[in-house]
Amino acid sequence: MSAGFKPSRARGFTLVEAIVAIVIIGVIGAVVAVFIRAPAQAYADTAARAAASDEADLALRRIARDLRLALPNSVRVNGDGSAVEFLLTRTGGRYLSVDDDVDSFPVLDFDNKDKKKFTAVGGTMRDIEPGDYIVVYNLGEETVPSDAYQYNEPGTEKNIAKVTGRDDSKPNHPIVEMEGNPFAAQKNPMQSPSSRFQVVTGPVSYACEPASDGGNALVRYWSYPISKTQKKPPAGSPKRAVIATRVAECSQIFRYGSDATRRSALVIIRLALRLDNDPAARVRLVSQVHVDNTP
Repeated sequence: MSAGFKPSRARGFTLVEAIVAIVIIGVIGAVVAVFIRAPAQAYADTAARAAASDEADLALRRIARDLRLALPNSVRVNGDGSAVEFLLTRTGGRYLSVDDDVDSFPVLDFDNKDKKKFTAVGGTMRDIEPGDYIVVYNLGEETVPSDAYQYNEPGTEKNIAKVTGRDDSKPNHPIVEMEGNPFAAQKNPMQSPSSRFQVVTGPVSYACEPASDGGNALVRYWSYPISKTQKKPPAGSPKRAVIATRVAECSQIFRYGSDATRRSALVIIRLALRLDNDPAARVRLVSQVHVDNTP
């Protein structure tokens, strides 16, 4: 090694330089976070609000679709507005009556209770199945004999009968067989002025109730017995499906009790859902559903 050569030594950061670099990076990070936090929070809020809105909208659409198929004058809401119930129709048609003066087909007889068969004139849009119910001229609760909710009430005049069979040998004029003829047992026969009948599959309820996570859920119930009084949850062993979670409030979701809403045949639905990222925030949707109350 020559006398004039001096080996180089690697030079690192001093402690002061490292601290200065850390401080500068921290300041830059804080400045960047200020600008990023607001858009990120806005995106999270928008996504949570959109998810809640979609869930509420789908629930309202589902309820509205069922309500439009409700048997005329069968919609009822419980005292605190947390549940609605109605009888769901499958189809309907015109029955052959005595006034039609047709001897070759059975008529819906309002005089002879032993006659349990009648002819559906012109058929129906959907098939009538055993287990369905035939309803004629339903006028609503406490209007005996025109209250379909009286089906399971013994000793009460009725306007509803269960279907036990159907003869499709003549598709344009199917013959429906009932378990009995309650229409002929009415003291004052309530025939339909236009000889119309509805086919009901059974009652359906939408009810808000406590969920397992400590919140509330909106639940659809079906496949349970017809009852004179509205029950929450329905009696028996109904099938159920949750259609909305994170429901903020159960009271006054459904409104149909006032004279104004009944005259206009409007069911008002107000559904409020909590947001996932902010339980205190709410998304509220309101829908008005027109129901057909012409029996």
